[in-house]
Amino acid sequence: MPLEPRPDRPLFLERAAYRRRRLRDAARVLPAVSLLLCVVPVIWTPKAMSFAGGAIWFFAVWLAIVVLSGVLHLALGRQRGAERSDEL
Repeated sequence: MPLEPRPDRPLFLERAAYRRRRLRDAARVLPAVSLLLCVVPVIWTPKAMSFAGGAIWFFAVWLAIVVLSGVLHLALGRQRGAERSDEL
């Protein structure tokens, strides 16, 4: 039974709503990806993740997580500000 589009709702999301949803999805996935980036290399290549290599990897991943979460925070804040200005 195919789904028929309802006349009261548009078939596609507007661009801003789609982008807002994808940003929220990225913010939800970031902790899981961060955990995998910290744990999986240690399990797969324990010799490469010796003290020095592991420390460099850990702090590089940590820095990337901080930067990505900051970028997501700013992007979500801008989207929220645009929503509020549209409501007024």
